[in-house]
Amino acid sequence: MDSITHILQDFNNAMEALAAPKSIKIMAVGDIMMGTDFPNASYLPPAGKTPFDGVNSILGEADILFGNLEGTLTDEGNNAKRCSDPSKCYSFRSPTKYGQYLEASGFDVMSIANNHIGDFGAIGIKNTANTLKKHHIAYSGIFAQESTVFKKNGITYGFCAFAPNKDCVKIHNLTKAAKIVKALAEKVDIVIVSFHGGAEGTDHTHVPRKTERFYGEDRGNVYVFAHTMIDAGADIILGHGPHVSRAIEVYKDRFIAYSLGNFCTYSRFNLRGIKGYAPIAEVEVDTTGVFIKGKLHSAKQIDEVYPFMDPKKSAFHAIRKLTEVDFPESKLVFEEDGSFTQKKEE
Repeated sequence: MDSITHILQDFNNAMEALAAPKSIKIMAVGDIMMGTDFPNASYLPPAGKTPFDGVNSILGEADILFGNLEGTLTDEGNNAKRCSDPSKCYSFRSPTKYGQYLEASGFDVMSIANNHIGDFGAIGIKNTANTLKKHHIAYSGIFAQESTVFKKNGITYGFCAFAPNKDCVKIHNLTKAAKIVKALAEKVDIVIVSFHGGAEGTDHTHVPRKTERFYGEDRGNVYVFAHTMIDAGADIILGHGPHVSRAIEVYKDRFIAYSLGNFCTYSRFNLRGIKGYAPIAEVEVDTTGVFIKGKLHSAKQIDEVYPFMDPKKSAFHAIRKLTEVDFPESKLVFEEDGSFTQKKEE
């Protein structure tokens, strides 16, 4: 029986190898908060509104789809923040039934490492995790799940997420973060790392290559973090947190997005100017994570309207300009359709 088992295992491995793609299209978006019933149900969308209808034509092209869940998926839990006026307390409690929208749009993996995962205490974190599991979405970033491994179409992925916040695996502890990445790299084909870091708002669109502080909080040095994680074995770095788009980079043939901004943030978010840009980063890599090419799809948001595609390509133009300014040494070449490649060495 052992020999038969081994033969079957070898056959299955061979079939998986044949079925595995030669390249993978990974798509990533920024912050997602589909509506909140805190402090009251007026911050939920009207019945029948679904979050991703305006962008599903693009999201559906992904082999792997990533987003940052900016808040909780829970039907219970008390607000964990101290606020004298609940209307001015930014805590996000999306109903668990909204998990179906994430699954329907094809999200494979999500970060829950951010400053809102603890908005409704331990029960909020637990219910969020259970909801993502129910909808077959991998996640990490909390102490109970520092990393995760998942498989799709014959490729094995490792994922880990970091943030400066109390309920999350810390972005500041580079030694521990690198250890998590190295452990994943030893057992998977592609390692995806997410971070929630950097100062917030329109005054912080640039990557300063130094530690950023905001409201007195250390938000990490995202440049050093991203490079350190790639040195440790990461293949793709996906950043969010500043609520604005930031530059992109390719370092050691690995892709970095320093901030994908807001993507689907219904109500309670300032969406003026660049805060309303909702980029969809498309990155094609080989089966070892090496960058091949990419494309920036431009969506946008306005108040209490879910994301829709932007014919003016505002997100693309902003990210291209920021990349040219912040990374003048970059070898990325952009085309007007939003695509980009890395200039080959002469």
